[in-house]
Amino acid sequence: MASAPLHPLICADALDESKRARALAAFDLDSLHGAAALREITDFAAHLCGVPSGIVSILHTDHQTFLARTGLPDGPEPAREHSFCGHTMWGEGLTIVTDASTDPRFRDNPLVTGEMHLRFYAGAPLISDDGFPMGSLCVLDTVPRPEGLTPLQREGLTVLAANVLARLRDSREVARRRASVAEARNDAADSETRFRVLADTMPQMVWSTLPDGYHDYYNARWYDYTGMPEGSTDGEAWNGMFHPDDQERAWATWRHSLSTGDPYQIEYRLRHRDGTYRWVLGRALPIRDQDGAITRWFGTCTDIHAQKLAMEEREIVSQELSHRIKNIFSVVAGLVHLTGRTHPHMAGLLADLRLRITALGRAHDFVRPHSDQSRPVLRQDSLHGLLEELFVPYQSRPGERFVIAGEDVPVDDRAATPLALIFHELATNASKYGALSTAQGQISLTISREGEDVVLSWCERDGPIVSGAPVQHGFGSQLIEMSAARQLGGTVTHHWASSGLEVEVRVPAVALNRLTTT
Repeated sequence: MASAPLHPLICADALDESKRARALAAFDLDSLHGAAALREITDFAAHLCGVPSGIVSILHTDHQTFLARTGLPDGPEPAREHSFCGHTMWGEGLTIVTDASTDPRFRDNPLVTGEMHLRFYAGAPLISDDGFPMGSLCVLDTVPRPEGLTPLQREGLTVLAANVLARLRDSREVARRRASVAEARNDAADSETRFRVLADTMPQMVWSTLPDGYHDYYNARWYDYTGMPEGSTDGEAWNGMFHPDDQERAWATWRHSLSTGDPYQIEYRLRHRDGTYRWVLGRALPIRDQDGAITRWFGTCTDIHAQKLAMEEREIVSQELSHRIKNIFSVVAGLVHLTGRTHPHMAGLLADLRLRITALGRAHDFVRPHSDQSRPVLRQDSLHGLLEELFVPYQSRPGERFVIAGEDVPVDDRAATPLALIFHELATNASKYGALSTAQGQISLTISREGEDVVLSWCERDGPIVSGAPVQHGFGSQLIEMSAARQLGGTVTHHWASSGLEVEVRVPAVALNRLTTT
């Protein structure tokens, strides 16, 4: 019987042996060589067709390989140019040779004329999903079979060939997974190498830990800085490198990050190779997988000893200057008091001046404390804190007469002085004429943002009934206007409601804090 025509999926380009070789290379053929599953197929194929031999043959560029054989002794496979399967795999459907000794294509083939004495051959092509011929599943006999195969045998051989293709397809998936794993490992190795090279060139100390915090890597800078032998600070031994006074704090901070996944940041003293302890800044961030689980921690240690000493020196100088300024406020207030005693007719005016100077001193000490003992409880840039400090002389406890609400806006030392003057004057006037002049009087001060402005709304209630705006404005009112407009670039609006004075102080946010951006 003649060979069938070429498989319709195979174009001329597909016949290129180099392309077919690349297609074969995608399969893990070595894992199938002698596989029991394929041997079961050749056994059943031979039994189904009533012949002694069955073969799964793969044709490479220059040789053929029997992945499984039944009824044939182990040994070298015949040369590719003598292979019957080389004809089968290029055809569509089965190739059946009833008597090879009379077939012009095969009668001179060594497999026919030689010791094998091949006469009957039936083969089903093995074509890959992308159309490349790979070989065949075939059955053989040493006697002719003029009747060929029955319809059941032909169908059975085709089904068994599909089973062989399924095994080949599985091997290709295994090969792909193995290649992906190998590529991932190579990529990881390359990444690790690049990371270590980069880390060793950095001036910072670089380290990493496992998810549980076990330190397993330090760069060269760490060992150079600490003078410790390589590997001697792995695990938890790193904590012993800290100053004894910092160990418990550093360990507690690190445990917190490990348990929560929060970034790690701390300043501590690290033992230098010369035996001294130097201040460093430690930072670390977790690396997470696609499910959010932490897979590693990467951290750095940066020597900040020089900056730390410089900051401490600046703090000492700043506190000394602040202390002297505080003394100046006290001296000036004392001089004003003495002047009032020697000039009784000016006593009222000088008393007001002394109170203003005292208010400025309180504001200055809030934003620039002269010692740790004078440092405020609230943040030194807190507008709420500054106002509460200014209102201390007017109430026995916070919130008794003044209620400060709304947003807490950051302020700096430059804005503290005009703010102190504005709200000292308002509080003083309230104690003389407004809500604070009665036992039940209350003042609410609400802070809000409107666009680029900060609005401070002063509202007096439960004081004397207000009959209207005053006919004349005194020095205090002028001082409020001057402080708001000239120093803060803002505006002041008064509303003389009968229930109590209402004042709106509106200033640009940038005037309150030099670090504020719009």
